[in-house]
Amino acid sequence: MAGPIDFYFDFSSPYGFFASTRIDDLAGHYGRTVKWRPILLGAAFKISGQKPLMEIPLKGEYCRHDFVRFGRLLDLKFRLPETFPFGAIAPSRAFYWLDARDPALAKRFAKAVFRQAFIAGVDVTGIDFVCDLAAGMGVPREELKAALGSAEVKETLRKEVEAAVAKGVFGSPYIVVDGEPFWGADRLAQVEEWLVTGGW
Repeated sequence: MAGPIDFYFDFSSPYGFFASTRIDDLAGHYGRTVKWRPILLGAAFKISGQKPLMEIPLKGEYCRHDFVRFGRLLDLKFRLPETFPFGAIAPSRAFYWLDARDPALAKRFAKAVFRQAFIAGVDVTGIDFVCDLAAGMGVPREELKAALGSAEVKETLRKEVEAAVAKGVFGSPYIVVDGEPFWGADRLAQVEEWLVTGGW
């Protein structure tokens, strides 16, 4: 049986959000599962020399327009949070803590974070926000809050980010199918073709 598809994303990435709404259904159609892997793009930017999209002249304004257009394409009422880009350390740590206990719940949490950020336009960076969101899914709030400050959870995220960069991950979304990398939400058609044909 073929292994899972690796789905790398930063919670601060609108394109990661767009891909997140489709990747599981796409993979499932071809009998594949998806391993969600939140990362922090800042670590990759230090190596690649990239900047957040909105900080790049000309490209930033294009992307602001494209975010909304891409949202319309997917029938999503896209909205940027007031602070953008944002650091997604707390939700990323929470994801990995949840994933170690209940991967399905971790994925539901990730989808909820994305919706709050890019549909509701809410600041998703705070520890209290993250804990409240997870508590609404039945997660013990105080247990999660304590975990977010623990050395173990911090180390888990650090190792995941370092491992991603070591594998060449430099953007969000970054999807790896059978060792083949695809960068960008607009590459999902290529991902599907790869799944259909087994590669080309």
